Amino acid sequence: MKIPKALKKGDTIALISASSATPPGKLYPAIESVEKLGFKVVVGETSRARHGYLAGSDELRAAEVNQMFRDPSIDGIFCIRGGYGATKILPFLDYDMIQANPKVFAGYSDVTALHIAFNQNCNFVTYHSPMPSTEFIQSDMDDYTWDCFINGVMATESSGLQLDNPPAQSMTTLVTGQATGQLVGGNLTLVTASLGTPYEIETQGKILFLEDIDENEQRIDRMLTQLKLAGKLDAVAGILLGAWTNCGPENPEQPENSLSLQTIFNEILVPLKKPIVMDITCGHCLPTMTLPLGRTINVNAETHMIKVVG
Repeated sequence: MKIPKALKKGDTIALISASSATPPGKLYPAIESVEKLGFKVVVGETSRARHGYLAGSDELRAAEVNQMFRDPSIDGIFCIRGGYGATKILPFLDYDMIQANPKVFAGYSDVTALHIAFNQNCNFVTYHSPMPSTEFIQSDMDDYTWDCFINGVMATESSGLQLDNPPAQSMTTLVTGQATGQLVGGNLTLVTASLGTPYEIETQGKILFLEDIDENEQRIDRMLTQLKLAGKLDAVAGILLGAWTNCGPENPEQPENSLSLQTIFNEILVPLKKPIVMDITCGHCLPTMTLPLGRTINVNAETHMIKVVG
């Protein structure tokens, strides 16, 4: 895997949306938040465009991704937000050109579709990270989240980096053991949506990270079951489970008619007998960790030691 050149202050960052439209009131605060980090900002047309729930047409969003990778004056690309739509542009991307021009590419949630495509088709590391119009501008954006993000994109070649939760938030062991493999994954809904497509996630011998938001427990069960039936879970070396924000019973007044996430994990994931760590502080939450997708990591599920080793 190629590791993109680390960003430094003064570099130029492109803000784009491959997914949903950016609320107008959030655009300028998002720009300012990136400038405060010491970067110059180029605002892509998709950060202002709207096509219903999308940030412009599929052709526009794809062309802008291609443009920002092709442009030598752009040092890094931050997805300004997630939402929906990244999967729709996958057939229109110039993967040979993108592979020849690896850059820091950061975002999460719907951006998972692009992380999978770039990791597998273009063979370079990408960054599962908070985004400018969502986390960056929140009043409760915390030092842990800032530090993880800045260290991730400005020290890209670091080895031996330990992926730790904030001090007050402990990880949990679901299945003990140790595993080493390439870190892949992201949002469970997007990972599952890749199945049966030319952009299907590869999990053989890898460490699979999963998180999600606003999915009730039955839908989490269905998606994990689909990954299981597709052989994707049996193939992994280990699993990291992040935040499951607002992923409770469909009817909170009748929890007895649902299965808890813990029960679902126990029934679907524990029988895999692979090392699994839960409660990773990463996903649709604050604080949140920045993950280097594509890097090789070692996981000790008993001691909760997660270290970048390659």
